[in-house]
Amino acid sequence: MNAARIAIATNNGDMGGGEVMLLNIAEALRFSGIAVTVVGPREPGGLVEAAEERGFSTTVLPASGRAAYMVQLALWRLRNLRVPLWCNGLVPSAATAGLGPRLVHLHIIPEGANALVARVARLGARRVLVPSRFMAREIPGTHVLENWTEDLQRAVRRPALQEGGPVRIGFLGRLIRDKGADVLARAVRELIEVDGLDIRLVLAGENRFGSPEDDRALAAALDGIESHVERLGWTDRDAFFAGVDLAVFPSVFPEPFGLVAAEAMASGTPFVISDAGGLAEVAGPDHPWVARAGDHRHLAAAIRSALPVLQDPEQRAAMLGAARARWEELYSPPEGARRVQRLLSSLVG
Repeated sequence: MNAARIAIATNNGDMGGGEVMLLNIAEALRFSGIAVTVVGPREPGGLVEAAEERGFSTTVLPASGRAAYMVQLALWRLRNLRVPLWCNGLVPSAATAGLGPRLVHLHIIPEGANALVARVARLGARRVLVPSRFMAREIPGTHVLENWTEDLQRAVRRPALQEGGPVRIGFLGRLIRDKGADVLARAVRELIEVDGLDIRLVLAGENRFGSPEDDRALAAALDGIESHVERLGWTDRDAFFAGVDLAVFPSVFPEPFGLVAAEAMASGTPFVISDAGGLAEVAGPDHPWVARAGDHRHLAAAIRSALPVLQDPEQRAAMLGAARARWEELYSPPEGARRVQRLLSSLVG
């Protein structure tokens, strides 16, 4: 592939986890001296706007909606067959299958009809990239390019559990069953009603792309403990991490990676995870607080075991220092840039 110029095509026009990674990839390419053009639809235009704010060249295709975007992207590709194209997701990969030099980058395991689409989308790709070893096991013949975060500083937070008051246990993400928001609510309810703990459940996020059933499941799980709940809606990530004593990421859906765990490691926030997908891979084999996905009693036990460590300054400092070191080694922007450089070198070779 000609590494002097690369175009990156988005999967969605709105900002989501895959689009955050697109911008991280673009930054890594720019750091390597490569000219980057970000390609996206006119509507929704959140990704294109974010790319322009960061100073990237953009190509806005006259499309609104996924089907129209795929048609316009295929037409654009036919006019630009010699430009190396980084397809950031299944949508651009399928739209440009077999057309010119391409990298196919999948962020979600394709299932059902999408599994068949993915087979076609891989045609002619120089590499098929996935973000974790877990996902590589699910999709044979792929190359692991682990995700990484932005450059995050340690959060300035209140002294954990030193000033009295409730333990602030936080959830950050979409308030849907796949992400385990209702499982966490049931676990917190057990800790309040059975253990008698003083807990404040901080919910940061909304039911984005979910269903009314997700709302009903969460409401049922919160029944009787509403006075212990603080709803922030969509909020600043750094403010969330600074405002909780313990973060919990209780996904039920097999996470392809688990970027939020890496962000917690960088920010110096203790966290509990489920064993769904790649979360435990990100946290590392020595992470002590991993619960069975979908099991609220096991999650409550994991939270219960974390609380004494939060109250011990020496244990807490050692744990957070090790987590930060793991982030710097594996999930920081410099390491992301090195991974991209190694990938490009292997393609040139």
